[in-house]
Amino acid sequence: MDPVIVVGAGPVGLALSLALAAQGVPSVLLDEGPGSDEPRPARTVVLREDTADLVARLGCSALHDEGLRWTGWRSVRRKQLVRAVPLGEEEGTVPLPSPVHLPQHALAGGLRAAVAAQDLVTMVPFSRIDTLEQDQHGVTVHTRGPGSTWWRGSYLVGCDGARSTVRKLLDIRFPGRTAVERHAVAALRAELPWPGEAVLHRSPPWRSGGSEVTARPLPDGVWRLDWLLPPRGELVTPDALITRIRDTLAGWCGETPPYELLDTGVYTLHHRLARRWRSGRAFLAGDAAHLLGALGTQGLDEGLRDAENLAWKLAQAWHQSASELLLDSYQAERRAAVASRLRAADQSLPILRGGAGLRTLVSGAARGHDTLLADGHLGCGPLGAPPSYTHSPLSPQRAEAHATVGTAPGTPVTDVRVTAPDGKTVRLRDRLGLGHLLVILVAPGTGVWDRRHWLTAGVMPRLVDAVDALPAKAELLVTESYPGATAHTVLLVRPDGHLVAAFSGVRPAELFAAADTARGGGADGARGDEARPTADSDRTADVN
Repeated sequence: MDPVIVVGAGPVGLALSLALAAQGVPSVLLDEGPGSDEPRPARTVVLREDTADLVARLGCSALHDEGLRWTGWRSVRRKQLVRAVPLGEEEGTVPLPSPVHLPQHALAGGLRAAVAAQDLVTMVPFSRIDTLEQDQHGVTVHTRGPGSTWWRGSYLVGCDGARSTVRKLLDIRFPGRTAVERHAVAALRAELPWPGEAVLHRSPPWRSGGSEVTARPLPDGVWRLDWLLPPRGELVTPDALITRIRDTLAGWCGETPPYELLDTGVYTLHHRLARRWRSGRAFLAGDAAHLLGALGTQGLDEGLRDAENLAWKLAQAWHQSASELLLDSYQAERRAAVASRLRAADQSLPILRGGAGLRTLVSGAARGHDTLLADGHLGCGPLGAPPSYTHSPLSPQRAEAHATVGTAPGTPVTDVRVTAPDGKTVRLRDRLGLGHLLVILVAPGTGVWDRRHWLTAGVMPRLVDAVDALPAKAELLVTESYPGATAHTVLLVRPDGHLVAAFSGVRPAELFAAADTARGGGADGARGDEARPTADSDRTADVN
């Protein structure tokens, strides 16, 4: 079968090719540029816990080498500290994961290095597509450049950015809002009072502070500073930016400390959402499909989630064929998730940027504003939390055998320690992205038993048979405990880490039906009822 064609070698395109390779799918990665990235210290990315783990699984070492995990978050209003949140620790009983902050060119470079070591990815520099044709069996594109030629692929994914050529060739509209926010940005090396902590300062008391300034740490004493500007206003001159830098550093440190200016820029943020994310055998991902970034939201986070969501579905189609329902579910899940994020930002912007507004009506609303802004930066709430696919076409209907656990169906599973049948104990997230379903048995006490005993005891033999009979490949794992789950609960998890369903005990027929729904049915979209376990095996296994 022909490889998948990935157009665009930014972080999303690179991640998608690596995610496909991890599942045994070859790809051709068409890079419009020279195959390298210009260093821009002021252009940085913040990765949440799930996307940072994805990038690490794909073999990118940049997170460890050139990224920094924040140790805390501070919200300041005028001269008053509103909120201080430790990160990477526990606040009460709720763990607060620490985002990773790194230059975008470092992330792209780390992913490129991983691609260079991957035999299933062919990268082609200086290749800009100008023609795209589809038929029943694949996609054909023509690239112009030094190596002008035709390429044939089984599927195509446009990861070629906000001005996507793929999107234009597919005649897909890209409506939305222009200049939602505008920021003056500087990357500099200096000693600030909060090493390792990110700071959001609203209404700073110095003349050039504007309405909001953010400081986010990077390795080696480098900071990225962002000043919120009017959406449409005068150009920011170099002299005006230097004044902002000096006033801001003096406001935080008492006087302007020594600093080394590394890079500057002015970034305008737009909110747009493509009407369609799939056209036949062609798909859109990343900035080609959506633009967002106001109020601390991270467009690259969503682009990486696009890649993770689409990769396992294309892998299913490439290896075994897939139903139209499975391929359509990429748009149904990811477009809805990004639309929800954009909707939350649009609803919050008038409150947070519109002057007095809600503050005159609700006591304590100013503190609520700071919490809402922190959500976007820290990956919490409607502005930042990982997406839920509760209403996905791949979600099975609720059944009597389903159990309630601490994770709702459609949401990402908790990263517990699990043991594989070979005896290896790893993090659950380490088993994601390999193209198969995961079946997890909650079995307290197995950690102190010899594996030879518990593999043949209790419900395990029956569960092994049930997993072997599933309509899609699955890996069986065991965990000592899972939030909200009782002993002998069985969890079914998608290859991208979202919970399909939980069951009270071993329920072969219900497990089969849920797995069949999660894979979108057969290649023709029909459910595999003819292969279901017999009625005898529908009974719950004896857990004693």
